Amino acid sequence: MKPNLKSFVASTLILLSATAILASCCHQAENLPPAPNYADTTQWYIRQRNAPVDVFYIISTETGDYTSANGLQCHYADTYNDTLRTAMLGEMEGVDALLCDGLNYYSPFYRQCSLESFETDSLAQARFAYAMKDVGHAFDYYIKNLNQRRPFVLMGFSQGAMAVVELLKQMDNDTYSRMVAAYVIGWHIADSDLAATSHIRQAADSADLGVTICYNSARHNSCAIPLISNGNRIAINPTNWRTDATPATLISPISPDTLTITLDTTSKLLIVNGYSPNDYMLPLIGRQGNYHRLEISLYRNVLRHNIALRANTFVKTKNNVQQ
Repeated sequence: MKPNLKSFVASTLILLSATAILASCCHQAENLPPAPNYADTTQWYIRQRNAPVDVFYIISTETGDYTSANGLQCHYADTYNDTLRTAMLGEMEGVDALLCDGLNYYSPFYRQCSLESFETDSLAQARFAYAMKDVGHAFDYYIKNLNQRRPFVLMGFSQGAMAVVELLKQMDNDTYSRMVAAYVIGWHIADSDLAATSHIRQAADSADLGVTICYNSARHNSCAIPLISNGNRIAINPTNWRTDATPATLISPISPDTLTITLDTTSKLLIVNGYSPNDYMLPLIGRQGNYHRLEISLYRNVLRHNIALRANTFVKTKNNVQQ
């Protein structure tokens, strides 16, 4: 999985401004791949397990700049191009296998913007506007045609987490009432996001409902990637489900390490002590000691357990209310 970065404040004025930037500076409006048709099953990765709860997962950046068939550079995934779909499908399958066993799973292909789009703020905001439009259409189609009023977990990583924040701001109250929890993994939630909606509520423990789980990991505060984690206002330690600085032990599932995970309550970063490998460093903006690429794989065991716990808690609570 590759990552991505920077917060996009979704309002009509900013979307229009972003589109204007794109058209005037980047010349990409005329070189967009075809829009996904979400009535077409090829535009989804779906695993229907006849479960009472769904997971709606939005993938991270798996796309780089490329030359399209018309000979022009393109900065957006073509969801109908089998070659470009391969990495996106790999993340969809991987997250399903690692985290979502026993739950229905829906993940849409979308015209995500490329990793190169995140070199500057203005570029990221302009291009993400197109990606978010697709995600919004996919989620609307899911709610109206696939969900059948089941409870759902909303989850995204990196660029996908950006989209989760925007969906929370766009979500109506009826849909929100069925949301088990939202997982914003590898991104930040700014003051402006909190001011835009009452649907973003910080998780306070391992089983509260209708809440948002958010975290970013690094060896030290100096290893933070500003575009990803600066300005974050919501964070929880997924190894002990606390929002204070109480440290917790995590047996690494991807290295021979026993880690200590501590939430820095000022920076809202998870400080990871004891990880021995030199992790892959992100192109363009990466920093040694930043663990963005590991945000799912490192915590996969606790995340899998927590998703199941919150889903079961929601179903039991709903059944008790109906009785």
